[in-house]
Amino acid sequence: MKVGIDIWGGDYVPKNPIEGVKLLMNDKPSDLELVLFGNKKIIEENFRSHELKQIEIIDAPEVITMEDTPANAFTQKQNSSIVQGFKYLQADYIQGFCSAGNTGAMLVGAMQIIKVIDGIIRPCIASFIPHENNSFSLIADVGLNPDAKPEMLLQYAHLTSKYFKYIVGVEKPRVALLNIGSEPEKGNSVTKIAYDLLKNDPKINFIGNIEGYDIFSNICDVIICDGFTGNVILKLGEGFYKMLKRRNMVDSYFEKFNFEYYGGTPILGINKVVVVGHGASTPLAIKNMILLTYNIVKSNLIEHLKTKENAI
Repeated sequence: MKVGIDIWGGDYVPKNPIEGVKLLMNDKPSDLELVLFGNKKIIEENFRSHELKQIEIIDAPEVITMEDTPANAFTQKQNSSIVQGFKYLQADYIQGFCSAGNTGAMLVGAMQIIKVIDGIIRPCIASFIPHENNSFSLIADVGLNPDAKPEMLLQYAHLTSKYFKYIVGVEKPRVALLNIGSEPEKGNSVTKIAYDLLKNDPKINFIGNIEGYDIFSNICDVIICDGFTGNVILKLGEGFYKMLKRRNMVDSYFEKFNFEYYGGTPILGINKVVVVGHGASTPLAIKNMILLTYNIVKSNLIEHLKTKENAI
C-alpha cells in the first residue's frame, strides 16, 4: 500500500512533516510504502541515505500557502505538493493522501479531482470526541458545510456510522442528533426534519436528540450536526486543552483533546481516502495522520461505502 504525504503542507514546513515521517519509520507497518510530495532536493538533504531507501519522493517545488485562495492556487500551482498528490491519488499510484496544508485547497482537490461518491450531496469531515470513560464518539460535520440541509445530516449519519463500523469496529453505532433539547419537537426547522429522517431510516441506529452537556459522555457513538456547530465544538475542546496547558494543569482526560493524538480528519463521502491534518501539526501529529490514512485504506472503507448492500 502506498500513502502520499504532503511535505510542504502546514505551518512548520518542511521540518515537522519530515520529522513526522522519520518518527513513523521507527515502527512503520511492513506493508506501508511512503511517497513524499515536495521539493525533492530539499527533502533529500533532510534524510540520510538509508532513510531515502525507504521512501519515494515526487518533485513538487511549488507551494500552496495558507494564505493562498484555494481555487486559484489549485489552478495556478500545478506543480505544488497538494495538486501533485491529488493527481497521483486519482491515477491510483497512491491509495491515500494526507496533508496538514491549506484545508481549502485539499477540499478543492477532493471535490474537483477525486469527486464525491454517487448519491452524496456533500461530503463531510469528522473528528473524535473523547468520553470520560476512555471511549469516544465521532462528530460530523466539523467545518466543511456550515449550513446543512436535513438530507445532508442524514447522509452524515450514514457516512459516520460506516466509518465507526469499519474503522472502530462497532457493528451498530448509536447515532444522535445534536440539538438544544432532547425532545423530538425541539430545534430549528432543519433539525426537526432531520430528526424525522433519522428516526425513519432503518439503516441508522438512531437514539434521538442529545444536548451540549451530553457530548462528552458515553451516550452515543456518532454525533450529527452542521459544520458551523461542529467546528465550534471542536475548537472549544482544543481551547480547553490549551488553557490547561498554560495553567500547568495535567489531566489525563483533557490530554485526549490534543490534536496530536488523532493526527487528522478524513473527508468522508469522496471516492478515495483523503485526510486533512491541523496546520500546526507537530511531528507526532504528522505520524498519526499518516497512520490514520493507512488504517482507513486498510479497512476498505471506500469500497464498503460503494457496495450495493451499504448504499446510502
